[in-house]
Formats: sequence, structure tokens, C-alpha cells
Amino acid sequence: MSAVVFSADFSSERQWVAGRSWAYPNGGPTNQGDNKLDHLTSDPAYSRLGTFRARRRADGLWDAGLLTTEGSAEGFMVRTGDHLEATVRLPTRLGAWPAIWTWRDGGNEVDVFEYHPDNPDLLELTNHVREGQSYVRHEAVRPGAVLDLGVTFGRRSVVWTLDGERIFSDRKGVGSGWHAYLIVNLSVCAGRYHPAPEPGTAEMSYEVSRLVVMRDDASLTDALPGQAADRSGTSSAETVQAPLR
Repeated sequence: MSAVVFSADFSSERQWVAGRSWAYPNGGPTNQGDNKLDHLTSDPAYSRLGTFRARRRADGLWDAGLLTTEGSAEGFMVRTGDHLEATVRLPTRLGAWPAIWTWRDGGNEVDVFEYHPDNPDLLELTNHVREGQSYVRHEAVRPGAVLDLGVTFGRRSVVWTLDGERIFSDRKGVGSGWHAYLIVNLSVCAGRYHPAPEPGTAEMSYEVSRLVVMRDDASLTDALPGQAADRSGTSSAETVQAPLR
């Protein structure tokens, strides 16, 4: 049996730290080397209500919302075998770069999802721990769409679902001792790999209305032991082989 071990309350300062992350150089506020125009802010209007915002600054950067469990009073970490579920509303503006991901000690990164509206029907799913990755096109994915995302952080396979449909199993996994903090944020593209915001855009946002983590007594076993197929086999999801960044 599994139980909810974490239910996100983005307004909670015990669960979440706003506006800084060690996934950014020196904890932030910028990470321009990663093609980001972000200038992280702790202003609660940018993240604490579950709507992650970015607003253009006079200096060409964007004030941007980020929350992480790293450094918080509770210090929650996901670990091998956990299952995460999130309900998100995708952004519509070019240049928006939403993500839910994990981070610890300079790595341990698994991307629950990344999205760029210039690829309107495509989700980017990546296990950086053991280099498993897929770019999945799906009819449910489009700017402004509400999606139910799921990830099981298996020892030998990380498994992603979309609206209950398995869309990718990486056959790599995270190993038995993996654990990492959660990050939820909205970045802004600088234009190297995806278009920067259009000149007339002053603000962008995306929403995370639900984020929970479940855990059971078998949390150190495979997510899908013995499973042969990487995807559900349905025709609605298409894996794209070419790297898109």
C-alpha cells in the first residue's frame, strides 16, 4: 500500500524556499550560462499561490518564480521508488520554460517535465542521473492545456505518465540510494535553443494546482520489474529521437 508523504502547499515556508536554489550558480539569482533570462525573486506573488510567474525587467532579465524544498525547515526529498503526481496548466507565451525537477549536491536531476510553447505538442522528459531521455509528442499537449503528469522514480526504470497513460519508461532508473529535493519554477529562454519572449510580452505564467508524492514499503524496488515495453503502445504518443534541448 502506498501513502501520501508530501502534499505541496506552496504558501508554506516550512515546505518551500522561494527565490534561490543551488541548482543556479551561487544559489542565484541568475543562470545565464544555461540560456536563461531568469532573475529569481522571493516575492510571493511569483510562486506562492501555485501560479509561477515571470515579468520583464528594465535590464533585460525577467523576475521569475522558483520554489525548492532544499534549505526549507522540512527539507523534503523524493527517493527511489516514490511516485509523484502533478496537475499543471501549460504556458502560452513564447520564451516560457516551465519545469518540475529534482536536484541535490550538483546533480541528482530528474525532470518530471519541461515544456516550450514553440514545440506546442511536445514534452521533454529526462533522467540526468543515468541519462535516459525522451521527447514525447502527444495530442493532449498544447499551450494552455491542463495535464495530469506522473513519474515513478524506479531503481532500474523511471516511468512517466500523462493523463494516466504511460508515455515513457527509460530503462535506466536512479539506483537504490537516490534522493533529491524538489524544484518547481518558470524560467525564461534567452534564445539559444528556443525563442526568447516576443518584444511585446511583459509577463508569462503557468500553474501547478496539485503536487503530491506517494511512497510504499517497496520503495527501493523497480518501478516496473520485468516490464518489456517502454511505452503503452497507444498511437496518441510519439517519441521524437532528435535532440531538441
